[in-house]
Amino acid sequence: MKKTVLIAEDEEKMRRVLEVNLQDHYRVLLAGDGEEALRMFKDNEVHLLLTDLRMPQRDGLSLLREAKRFRPGIPVIVLTAYGTVESAVDAMKEGASDYLLKPIKMEEVELVVKRALLQADLVNENRQLREEIKSLYGVDTIISQDPKVMEIMGMVRQVADSKATILLEGESGTGKELVARAIHLNSQRAPFPFITINCSAIPRELLESELFGHEKGAFTGAGKRKIGSFELAHQGTLFLDEIGEMPRELQVKILRAIEGYRFMRVGGTEEIEVDVRLITATHRDLKSAVETGDFREDLFYRLNVVSFKLPPLRERKEDIPLLIYHFLEKHKKEVRGKILEVSDEPLRALQQYPWPGNVRELENCILRAMLLTRSNRIEMEDLPPEVRGEGAGALPAIPRDSEELRRMKRHLRKKAEDELERAFLRDALKRNRGNVSKTALDVKMDRRQLQNLIRKHHIDAREFKAVSPINPKD
Repeated sequence: MKKTVLIAEDEEKMRRVLEVNLQDHYRVLLAGDGEEALRMFKDNEVHLLLTDLRMPQRDGLSLLREAKRFRPGIPVIVLTAYGTVESAVDAMKEGASDYLLKPIKMEEVELVVKRALLQADLVNENRQLREEIKSLYGVDTIISQDPKVMEIMGMVRQVADSKATILLEGESGTGKELVARAIHLNSQRAPFPFITINCSAIPRELLESELFGHEKGAFTGAGKRKIGSFELAHQGTLFLDEIGEMPRELQVKILRAIEGYRFMRVGGTEEIEVDVRLITATHRDLKSAVETGDFREDLFYRLNVVSFKLPPLRERKEDIPLLIYHFLEKHKKEVRGKILEVSDEPLRALQQYPWPGNVRELENCILRAMLLTRSNRIEMEDLPPEVRGEGAGALPAIPRDSEELRRMKRHLRKKAEDELERAFLRDALKRNRGNVSKTALDVKMDRRQLQNLIRKHHIDAREFKAVSPINPKD
């Protein structure tokens, strides 16, 4: 379908030239003055307005203002003679996309029109994407009827537009990043970047460079300048997940950076100033970490301006049915839109299970059951053995046809692979007392590849630090 271009031009010959040259690619509407153009603009879906500045009854600048009032995103291109360049500048200030000087060149007109329409499409697409993201991650998408969570969401709305640093506390899987995104998307910073850094997933020797960037030649391997997360998040939000795992020597640099939002890249000599909203999260008790000396007290109080502690799922079991039906809806494409329900017995089992992995574990459990169920109802045999209160190993169901057999075999293969990977990681980390670098060397694996595997299985390498190694000489 052709896009519509409205041409407002009082010279008939010029109108005809523009029409002839544009009509192959666009639906062209013609108006001889500003008043006629405004009437046509209101009565038609116009995608671009091309207007002369000097016209009888209503000039191009007045037409531009009215068009922008009715449709703020409409691209407008103004035509002007050499003697009225100042008027073109005024038009640009009023929101014109571009201007063309008479006598015009048709190749230039076609290029400018095409460019303005493409830019408008990109703006509209970005706006729609932002709305879709907000509908997925906004405050209203937090599924809960628990009074504590509802109180937190109310406070989130209150503080979303401030620049105050926010500390999110809670166990793994309770939705800390989801809340951080909701804060960002409900603030005026929503059009700008939301940058996430997991402080526990990046080697300490690289974390400073990830945060602040580095100059070319700052250290071995620094072949070119790198822009850090603080700069990338300019005008937006920087989310530092697992801030409690940040090395103590870096904590003071973070403190200095957020006191004035000024810092230097690694190897740099000039300070860089940024406008960033900082949100941090941790599953650790930072107050206890301050008492033991693992976390700086001054940084803790700088981060803890506003804090929210997200309750674990076991403390808000009334949310489990809501979340179950939310996940059934969310993942229905995985089962080709099949409508599913949960029988009473498995629903009771799901509510009684303590969910050590919190909401993340519940979602994975529901998706698994949706894939394995043989009917439109999720039954006990579709749940993992631990949720049923049984030992592992039994088949959850018997396939009814070849397609179901293939699907279940794929799932069970993946489950066996996951269990093998998890056992492999735990054994390797235990041997190396939780040291990820040593573990990578020990198992002959790239460090980043190992870290990705550890994250995939939600394993906390620190729990192995106190475990005695198999080899006492290690």
